Amino acid sequence: MTIYDSLFTTNMEAIAKTKHLKGSPRKARLVIDLIRGRNVSQALAILKFTDKRAADPIEKTLRSAIANATYLAEQQNVAIDPDDLWVKTCFVDMGAHKNRRRMRPAPQGRAYREQRHYCHITIQVTSDEMPKTEKELKAEAAKAKRAAAGAGEKKIKAPAKKTAPKKKVKAEEIETPAKTAAAVDSAATAEAADVKNTTTQNPEELNETKQADERQLDENEQLERQ
Repeated sequence: MTIYDSLFTTNMEAIAKTKHLKGSPRKARLVIDLIRGRNVSQALAILKFTDKRAADPIEKTLRSAIANATYLAEQQNVAIDPDDLWVKTCFVDMGAHKNRRRMRPAPQGRAYREQRHYCHITIQVTSDEMPKTEKELKAEAAKAKRAAAGAGEKKIKAPAKKTAPKKKVKAEEIETPAKTAAAVDSAATAEAADVKNTTTQNPEELNETKQADERQLDENEQLERQ
């Protein structure tokens, strides 16, 4: 197994390739499909716990791609965090077959030729923003619909409030300054008439009433003595 690294400066991307890996490409694709579009840390965790023979060489290839990206960033004096990298593309190609002359027995007296498969692994990592998944796009579309619905509800005018019918006021009930002045004058004249009607007692009348009361008291005392 030999690893060939290639570097290029398109949007801070790096590629790592593994040539002539022993194993069929069909089996290697079962593992490589697990890390496509994943973050580098997630991809390494998945490969660590995958019980497949192709997981170890694929992990080495991925680590080589990460190292290429960091090396490229150092050359360009660019600060890059390896945890921000993600697997942009990864695929497995069919390699050459080993030239073996052995035969394997097959049904009905036939014989199949034995073949040893080899594959080539290619992994590309990048530091660009990850594209949004279908779930995220659906969530954003739902939010946009809700916002549009809320804006439409606000634009709808509220129903006008019902006001009580106004009572008709007769011309006689309307108060004017002339009418208020006339009412004040009539009240004043009525008070003056009441004052005139009240009788006042003179001091002479008060003395006469007092003398009559004293006489009555004297008569009452005489009657009691008898």
